[in-house]
Amino acid sequence: MTAQPHVTRPLLERIRHRGIAYATRVAIDRIHESLLGFFSRLWLPVSCIFQNVELGKNIDVFGRVIIRSRAGKVIIGDRVQLVSSSWRCSGSAILPIKLRTFNPSATIIIEDDCTMSGVSITARTKTIRIGSRTQIGPDCLFMDSDFHNVSPELRNEFHGDDRDFDITIGQNVWFGARCIVLKGVTIGDNSVIAAGSIVVKSIPANCVAAGNPARVVKQIGKELPSAG
Repeated sequence: MTAQPHVTRPLLERIRHRGIAYATRVAIDRIHESLLGFFSRLWLPVSCIFQNVELGKNIDVFGRVIIRSRAGKVIIGDRVQLVSSSWRCSGSAILPIKLRTFNPSATIIIEDDCTMSGVSITARTKTIRIGSRTQIGPDCLFMDSDFHNVSPELRNEFHGDDRDFDITIGQNVWFGARCIVLKGVTIGDNSVIAAGSIVVKSIPANCVAAGNPARVVKQIGKELPSAG
């Protein structure tokens, strides 16, 4: 009898030891995942019919993606992976991916080969660009605007676009879970933003940044000198 491929042996061993009940659960999980992915990929272009969205080729979608861009524009590149369900993303009860533009001048650009899980990207009047091959962990938030004034007297009034600024993320950047990236930030190529970071100022290329507010804690490939 022909041997099973090596990659299936751990699964076959677990089934052999745990029995038919385990095998049934595995089968149901895989069928559910396949069907959810299939219908998600079908629904994405349908949901974009009345939105101003450009979709690239071979986009992989898992779960419902919420896109609201009748004002402004959303561009999603080739081979982008959009994980919008906690079924696929272990260790996090993620919310659906949300991409929203508020004004005709607002643009969200997700370049080729990006992956993201449960991300919220909101462009009020400016451009938010996510560079190619960037990976964004669950529940991250990107906003080009404060939306409200700090002044108590003006807080409930919508301000103009003079305090909105672009967000530019370079190529091959990695965001840990639950990062917040605020207006005017540029992050250089290959950098890593640690989980839970709040980024209010730009981060250079090829470094690790962490904290609130996020600051560089390590250059990729070498340690930073100690402050002492």
